[in-house]
Amino acid sequence: MFRLIAASVFFTVCLACIQAHADASGPNAADHAPIGVMGDHMHEKGEFMLSYRFMHMDMQGNRAGTDSIDADTIVTTVPNRFFGRPMQPPTLRIVPTSMSMDMHMFGAMYAPADGLTLMVMGMYMEKDMEHTTYMGGMGTNVRGSFRVKTDGIGDTRVSGLVRLHDGGVHRLHLNAGVSFPTGSTSKTHEILTPMGARPTVRVPYAMQPGSGTYDLMPGITYNGHSGKVYWGGQYMGTFRLGENHGYSLGDKHTLSAWLNYQWRPFISTSLRLQYEMLRSIEGMDPMIAGPVQTADPGNYGSDELGLNFGVNLMGQAGALAGQRLAAELYLPLRRDLNGPQMETDWTITLGWQYAF
Repeated sequence: MFRLIAASVFFTVCLACIQAHADASGPNAADHAPIGVMGDHMHEKGEFMLSYRFMHMDMQGNRAGTDSIDADTIVTTVPNRFFGRPMQPPTLRIVPTSMSMDMHMFGAMYAPADGLTLMVMGMYMEKDMEHTTYMGGMGTNVRGSFRVKTDGIGDTRVSGLVRLHDGGVHRLHLNAGVSFPTGSTSKTHEILTPMGARPTVRVPYAMQPGSGTYDLMPGITYNGHSGKVYWGGQYMGTFRLGENHGYSLGDKHTLSAWLNYQWRPFISTSLRLQYEMLRSIEGMDPMIAGPVQTADPGNYGSDELGLNFGVNLMGQAGALAGQRLAAELYLPLRRDLNGPQMETDWTITLGWQYAF
């Protein structure tokens, strides 16, 4: 909630500043898709753009399929995949109860030709997950709680945007990207076991900063407008190549459709419908095991539909010309999770871009 209040104050100040420098002849805020859409627009030959995005995701509670599931039910009914190994109980005994993730994304774009724009994006992320540990091998007596925190550089993306059509009103381009495995997949942390021990182990897949694989990221983006109304759509895929420590994260497909309204040249607001299908993890890291749902590759993957509310602010003149500030809030509408796994409650993305 503090982040939402801080973001609201920040954008109120920025709005007043940009409005004070407004000029109807400047660039149009509605020309840009919502800030949560990557690779949405191309640049003219010789143009550069620098960008920074901050994304905060908040997760509370667990879900299996489309239904919420409480911690006591998980530890008394959900089988432990690793049962039969030493010190592994028949059911799960450690339950994640909340998680937050902060992601800092730094990007640059350059157009060597009118029909081609190149893009690179690096990221740094911080993950924080709270857990409750239950005593022994059965029952609902709580032994205690512990927190796992990881941080580090994430994977690096390099993309090319290739123009297919630009008729003024309707525009279409291809997105062709590759993700390089620059993020770690071997982070460790101290945990609390059902027997009271506190070993340091390799943390589960969800807490690692990197994927460990090279990924192909193809896509296609459409933009259109009429008067003060702008709209668009995008498909982006992520296809994992090879394995890392014996596993690969699931392939991902994301579809977005948005509507953007220009209130004034310096401000627009947007609605965006987003659907994401994430496959479960294939294979398994032999160093990741334990009576917790996040250690089981089968408890990954989802189908999720959500709605985004966004605002774009575009500098019109003076020192603010070419600079864009934007925000977007994501709220889920429907979640179907290969569970049990934690459910996303909301995500906020803040961004700054400067084209020159």
